Amino acid sequence: MARLEAAGRVIAGTARGIRLQGAGPGVRPLGDRLKEALFATLEPELRGAAFLDLFAGTGAGGVEALSRGSATATFVEANARAFATIERNLQAAHVGGPAARLVRADVVAWLRGVPGGPYDVVLVDPPYDQPALLTAALEALAGPGPGPHRGAIVRAGGVVVAKHASKTVVPAEIGLLRSARERRFGDSALTFYRWAQEAG
Repeated sequence: MARLEAAGRVIAGTARGIRLQGAGPGVRPLGDRLKEALFATLEPELRGAAFLDLFAGTGAGGVEALSRGSATATFVEANARAFATIERNLQAAHVGGPAARLVRADVVAWLRGVPGGPYDVVLVDPPYDQPALLTAALEALAGPGPGPHRGAIVRAGGVVVAKHASKTVVPAEIGLLRSARERRFGDSALTFYRWAQEAG
């Protein structure tokens, strides 16, 4: 069996330095440079947060969040190999247990069901060659509006981060979610969305 490429390491927190396992072809890891920039921006919002990792892949986003003090992380991933990799990475980083919820499901269908929440921080990282999935996920997140009301997925004051190809044009606004910041790193980009009243 081919050896799986590593998916970088945990940058900070209780699991700092732990190497994460990759999930094989077709799953783009959240690389260390991008992860460092992402979590440096999110750091003030992570302590005690409910983190949602959509299209979770190797689980690197949610593992990093738990390592840095998030109260919970929910991982949603449809691919069987990637799902098993998330389980292994949680064990390796010793951040699993009741704080980690793993859901094997189609992300958009799950969001349109009963996803729980509201979540404080949401990372959306679909395959780069399927930008329609990103738009569909953002629409599902924005649809119920800001929490804490029943059915809300993202709380008022929460943040949604879309990871996508730099060449992909993402919507400036979807429902009441507005693009508040964008950062580019080679062929990857991060777009940060907040609710309209907070995006300015």
